[in-house]
Amino acid sequence: MIGWLIVICEVGFWVIVLAGLMTRYVWKKKKLGAFLLMLTPVVDLILLGATILDIRQGTEANFIHGLAAVYIGATVAFGHRMIHWADERFAYRFAGGPEPQKKPRRGREHAAAERKSWYRHLLAWTIGSALLGIMILLIGDAERSEALRVWIIRWALVLGIDFVISFSYTLWPRKSSVGKSA
Repeated sequence: MIGWLIVICEVGFWVIVLAGLMTRYVWKKKKLGAFLLMLTPVVDLILLGATILDIRQGTEANFIHGLAAVYIGATVAFGHRMIHWADERFAYRFAGGPEPQKKPRRGREHAAAERKSWYRHLLAWTIGSALLGIMILLIGDAERSEALRVWIIRWALVLGIDFVISFSYTLWPRKSSVGKSA
Protein backbone atom coordinates (compact mmCIF):
# COMPACT_ATOMS: atom_id res chain seq x y z
CA MET A 1 0.00 0.00 0.00
CA ILE A 2 2.78 2.46 0.88
CA GLY A 3 4.45 1.95 -2.53
CA TRP A 4 1.29 3.02 -4.33
CA LEU A 5 0.86 5.91 -1.92
CA ILE A 6 4.34 7.19 -2.84
CA VAL A 7 3.34 7.15 -6.52
CA ILE A 8 0.04 8.86 -5.72
CA CYS A 9 1.84 11.49 -3.62
CA GLU A 10 4.33 12.23 -6.39
CA VAL A 11 1.51 12.62 -8.92
CA GLY A 12 -0.48 14.63 -6.38
CA PHE A 13 2.47 16.95 -5.77
CA TRP A 14 2.73 17.80 -9.47
CA VAL A 15 -1.07 18.07 -9.90
CA ILE A 16 -1.17 20.61 -7.05
CA VAL A 17 1.80 22.52 -8.51
CA LEU A 18 0.24 22.55 -11.99
CA ALA A 19 -3.14 23.63 -10.59
CA GLY A 20 -1.50 26.41 -8.59
CA LEU A 21 0.51 27.69 -11.54
CA MET A 22 -2.41 27.52 -13.96
CA THR A 23 -4.60 29.34 -11.46
CA ARG A 24 -1.92 31.99 -10.95
CA TYR A 25 -0.91 32.60 -14.58
CA VAL A 26 -3.68 31.34 -16.87
CA TRP A 27 -6.73 32.34 -14.82
CA LYS A 28 -4.97 35.33 -13.17
CA LYS A 29 -6.01 34.41 -9.62
CA LYS A 30 -2.73 35.02 -7.80
CA LYS A 31 -3.95 34.51 -4.23
CA LEU A 32 -5.75 31.26 -5.01
CA GLY A 33 -2.73 30.06 -6.99
CA ALA A 34 -0.42 30.83 -4.06
CA PHE A 35 -2.80 29.00 -1.70
CA LEU A 36 -2.74 25.91 -3.91
CA LEU A 37 1.07 25.98 -4.04
CA MET A 38 1.18 26.20 -0.24
CA LEU A 39 -0.78 22.92 -0.10
CA THR A 40 2.14 20.88 -1.46
CA PRO A 41 3.48 19.97 2.02
CA VAL A 42 0.13 18.32 2.78
CA VAL A 43 1.17 15.56 0.38
CA ASP A 44 4.22 14.83 2.54
CA LEU A 45 2.16 14.85 5.73
CA ILE A 46 -0.27 12.30 4.26
CA LEU A 47 2.58 10.00 3.25
CA LEU A 48 4.33 10.40 6.61
CA GLY A 49 1.13 9.67 8.53
CA ALA A 50 0.31 6.60 6.44
CA THR A 51 3.86 5.24 6.76
CA ILE A 52 3.95 5.65 10.53
CA LEU A 53 0.45 4.17 10.85
CA ASP A 54 1.50 1.16 8.78
CA ILE A 55 4.55 0.59 10.98
CA ARG A 56 2.59 1.12 14.22
CA GLN A 57 0.15 -1.59 13.09
CA GLY A 58 2.99 -4.08 13.18
CA THR A 59 4.05 -4.25 9.54
CA GLU A 60 7.68 -5.25 9.19
CA ALA A 61 9.64 -2.34 7.78
CA ASN A 62 10.77 -2.89 4.21
CA PHE A 63 12.34 -1.11 1.26
CA ILE A 64 9.13 0.85 0.55
CA HIS A 65 8.92 2.28 4.08
CA GLY A 66 12.48 3.53 3.66
CA LEU A 67 11.65 4.95 0.25
CA ALA A 68 8.80 6.93 1.82
CA ALA A 69 11.26 8.60 4.21
CA VAL A 70 13.67 9.32 1.35
CA TYR A 71 10.83 10.79 -0.72
CA ILE A 72 9.78 13.08 2.13
CA GLY A 73 13.37 14.21 2.77
CA ALA A 74 13.89 14.95 -0.91
CA THR A 75 10.64 16.86 -1.35
CA VAL A 76 11.30 18.99 1.73
CA ALA A 77 14.86 19.78 0.57
CA PHE A 78 14.22 20.12 -3.17
CA GLY A 79 10.47 20.81 -3.41
CA HIS A 80 10.67 24.60 -3.19
CA ARG A 81 13.36 24.65 -5.86
CA MET A 82 11.28 22.43 -8.16
CA ILE A 83 8.25 24.68 -7.68
CA HIS A 84 10.40 27.76 -8.38
CA TRP A 85 11.73 26.11 -11.56
CA ALA A 86 8.17 25.42 -12.78
CA ASP A 87 6.99 28.88 -11.71
CA GLU A 88 9.70 30.62 -13.78
CA ARG A 89 8.69 28.66 -16.86
CA PHE A 90 4.97 29.29 -16.37
CA ALA A 91 5.58 33.02 -15.82
CA TYR A 92 7.64 33.18 -19.01
CA ARG A 93 5.15 31.18 -21.07
CA PHE A 94 1.84 32.56 -19.81
CA ALA A 95 2.53 35.93 -18.16
CA GLY A 96 5.28 37.56 -20.22
CA GLY A 97 7.84 37.00 -17.48
CA PRO A 98 11.56 37.01 -18.12
CA GLU A 99 13.13 34.05 -19.86
CA PRO A 100 14.38 31.56 -17.26
CA GLN A 101 18.13 31.66 -16.81
CA LYS A 102 20.08 28.56 -17.67
CA LYS A 103 22.19 26.94 -14.98
CA PRO A 104 25.86 27.79 -15.23
CA ARG A 105 27.79 24.98 -16.91
CA ARG A 106 31.34 26.16 -16.38
CA GLY A 107 33.60 28.12 -14.08
CA ARG A 108 33.13 29.26 -10.50
CA GLU A 109 29.39 29.77 -10.88
CA HIS A 110 28.99 26.12 -11.88
CA ALA A 111 31.12 24.99 -8.93
CA ALA A 112 29.04 27.11 -6.54
CA ALA A 113 25.79 25.70 -7.95
CA GLU A 114 27.09 22.14 -7.52
CA ARG A 115 28.05 22.82 -3.90
CA LYS A 116 24.66 24.37 -3.19
CA SER A 117 22.94 21.35 -4.70
CA TRP A 118 25.02 19.04 -2.50
CA TYR A 119 24.00 21.02 0.60
CA ARG A 120 20.37 20.43 -0.38
CA HIS A 121 21.16 16.73 -0.77
CA LEU A 122 22.67 16.79 2.72
CA LEU A 123 19.48 18.40 4.04
CA ALA A 124 17.38 15.72 2.31
CA TRP A 125 19.57 12.99 3.81
CA THR A 126 19.34 14.55 7.26
CA ILE A 127 15.55 14.81 7.16
CA GLY A 128 15.11 11.37 5.62
CA SER A 129 17.54 9.75 8.05
CA ALA A 130 15.81 11.41 11.00
CA LEU A 131 12.49 9.99 9.79
CA LEU A 132 14.10 6.58 9.34
CA GLY A 133 15.52 6.82 12.86
CA ILE A 134 12.10 7.69 14.26
CA MET A 135 10.58 4.71 12.47
CA ILE A 136 13.33 2.45 13.84
CA LEU A 137 12.55 3.71 17.36
CA LEU A 138 8.81 3.20 16.84
CA ILE A 139 9.40 -0.38 15.75
CA GLY A 140 11.74 -1.04 18.68
CA ASP A 141 13.05 -4.27 17.16
CA ALA A 142 16.40 -4.28 15.34
CA GLU A 143 15.45 -7.30 13.23
CA ARG A 144 12.12 -5.83 12.04
CA SER A 145 13.71 -2.47 11.25
CA GLU A 146 16.89 -3.66 9.50
CA ALA A 147 15.68 -2.46 6.08
CA LEU A 148 15.45 1.10 7.42
CA ARG A 149 18.95 1.04 8.89
CA VAL A 150 20.27 -0.16 5.52
CA TRP A 151 18.60 2.83 3.84
CA ILE A 152 20.53 5.25 6.06
CA ILE A 153 23.85 3.57 5.26
CA ARG A 154 23.29 3.29 1.50
CA TRP A 155 22.01 6.83 1.22
CA ALA A 156 25.06 8.06 3.17
CA LEU A 157 27.24 6.30 0.60
CA VAL A 158 25.39 8.03 -2.26
CA LEU A 159 25.72 11.34 -0.40
CA GLY A 160 29.47 10.75 -0.09
CA ILE A 161 29.82 10.04 -3.80
CA ASP A 162 27.77 13.15 -4.57
CA PHE A 163 30.09 15.14 -2.28
CA VAL A 164 33.19 14.00 -4.17
CA ILE A 165 31.63 14.85 -7.53
CA SER A 166 30.06 18.16 -6.46
CA PHE A 167 33.13 19.50 -4.68
CA SER A 168 35.53 18.32 -7.38
CA TYR A 169 34.31 21.26 -9.46
CA THR A 170 35.62 23.59 -6.75
CA LEU A 171 39.11 22.12 -7.05
CA TRP A 172 38.99 21.52 -10.79
CA PRO A 173 36.35 23.83 -12.30
CA ARG A 174 35.25 23.30 -15.86
CA LYS A 175 37.08 25.80 -18.03
CA SER A 176 35.05 28.77 -19.17
CA SER A 177 34.14 28.76 -22.84
CA VAL A 178 34.56 32.54 -23.24
CA GLY A 179 35.99 33.28 -26.65
CA LYS A 180 35.28 29.77 -27.94
CA SER A 181 32.44 28.94 -30.26
CA ALA A 182 29.95 26.57 -28.73
